[in-house]
Amino acid sequence: MGTLILILGVALWAGAHFFKRLAPEKRAEMGEAGKGVVAVALLISIVLMVIGYRMAEPTVLWTTPFWMVHVNNLLLLLAFYLYAVSGLKTNLHRRIRHPQLSGFKAWAVGHLLVVGTLQGLILFGGLLAWAVVSVILINRANRDWTRPPEAPAWKEGAAIVGALFLMLIVGQIHGWLGPWPFGGAA
Repeated sequence: MGTLILILGVALWAGAHFFKRLAPEKRAEMGEAGKGVVAVALLISIVLMVIGYRMAEPTVLWTTPFWMVHVNNLLLLLAFYLYAVSGLKTNLHRRIRHPQLSGFKAWAVGHLLVVGTLQGLILFGGLLAWAVVSVILINRANRDWTRPPEAPAWKEGAAIVGALFLMLIVGQIHGWLGPWPFGGAA
């Protein structure tokens, strides 16, 4: 039952995000109210993913060596950095068209490396597939990309500091709610 709930959560996440890309006329008809509908669908999808992941019987598909935790953490630091790059519109954002989705993909790959269970594959593999398809759909819809303007160099430093800070905060919360993400004991 948990696996089915998890699959429904991932499917709802993808469907809510794809709605604008796959049915733009219908989404436009909904106006501002459509944002609320999508937000509620996304919230429900997250709840379903959490409940489904926790309920699913862990079926081990592979085991990972201990050092893979460090590879995962590097990918997550990259993910946080790419989110900061997007928010601050740094010069790296001039080179990467979709920094948030690139960061999301790094997050998903990192988790796939260390979570070798069926529910991990469904959750992180499904979300990775969503991010890849999202980039494809966005690029098809908006073939002309205007690079953001040149940014001051301090923004890169701020993105790095922000990524490190978020990594520590989210890592601590992750440790409270689930496994300690930094290796060793908490």
